[in-house]
Amino acid sequence: MAAAASSSFAVRAPAPGRVVASPAPRRASRAPPSVSRGASKPRAARASAGASSPGAPAPAGMGSTLTNWLLKEEQAGRMDGDMAILLSSISVASKKIAAMVQREYYRPDANLPAEANAIFRDVLGTCGRTGIIASGDASDASPIAVEESFAGDYVVVFDPLDGVSNLDAAVTSGSIFGVFEAEESCVPDFDADDEGVVADKCVASACRPGSNLKAAGYCMYSSSTILMLTLGDGVYGFTMDPSVGEFVMSHERVTVPERGRIYSFNEGNYEGWDEGVRRYVDALKKGGPDENGKPYSARYIGSLVGDFHRTMLYGGICGQPATTQHPDGRLRLLTECAPMAFIAEQCGGKASTGRGRALDETPEETHQRSPFYVGSAKEVEYLEAVLGAE
Repeated sequence: MAAAASSSFAVRAPAPGRVVASPAPRRASRAPPSVSRGASKPRAARASAGASSPGAPAPAGMGSTLTNWLLKEEQAGRMDGDMAILLSSISVASKKIAAMVQREYYRPDANLPAEANAIFRDVLGTCGRTGIIASGDASDASPIAVEESFAGDYVVVFDPLDGVSNLDAAVTSGSIFGVFEAEESCVPDFDADDEGVVADKCVASACRPGSNLKAAGYCMYSSSTILMLTLGDGVYGFTMDPSVGEFVMSHERVTVPERGRIYSFNEGNYEGWDEGVRRYVDALKKGGPDENGKPYSARYIGSLVGDFHRTMLYGGICGQPATTQHPDGRLRLLTECAPMAFIAEQCGGKASTGRGRALDETPEETHQRSPFYVGSAKEVEYLEAVLGAE
């Protein structure tokens, strides 16, 4: 058993040729995008299974394993088999990265973001359920198409290792992901499209507003390894139980408090913020909407996953404003902001770019940056009111 566990956590780079940015060698044509590969249902049939049918199995509850929860959700028609396999594959990637992070202290020369990116690319490129993948890692400039023999219908965007600067101090880090369904007009035809057309279609497949997401989640690597995810009907959390090597449900239908008195901003950038953001943070120190009330508490981890997770549980707001040094903001709209905004709204919270709803923003390319504010609904509304009064 120990040997098997060691093997499952081995970090390996994607096998040559499995994930390609250019057309694969000519072979049997990919199935039409309206039909899933393998034994899966046609897409139309899968769509009709989106809502639970009368008498469908009840969701698996607290203490159930992720595997059992995915099975129950599929049986009830709340997800299709392809999504279940995809999410299970992402959980495997998360386990591998968690083990890698825990070994970091005696691997000082390791390039952990590159290794985490390779793990995600390998898992997503071989699970048979993804057609396009887009990474927030700097080494991947554009979305890429999965080789035809491994391809599926879903588009996955991800940030493989958020908060990497925290690792030397054993502070929270994490991975973020979002799942879109492929749009038929954007699926590359490897037999007919040239390399430039394939690249353009890959970008079109991935760069969509977060409101189109079908699923999103993050895995937090801290004192516990916690996988949080949503399928657009509530947010569920699963904590890794190392004694059995499985994620076990620990959070059921997470709801963020409507108000909170914690804010998470990097105040070292205060002088570089717009006047409206400075005015907002100054107001929080005086009680926020309750003028001259109790000051808000400042908590800043420096990892989006860590700050977001605390905010969803306790309420409040976390934000990454634009600065004079980073006028477009620091977070990637596609691979960080959109998935987290989708999760926040499923918790009853809100997410904003300071200009409006984050899920309504359409990125033009994978690494497009944006200011980002997320948390309790009333707190985000107050921020937008202050910024709007500028």
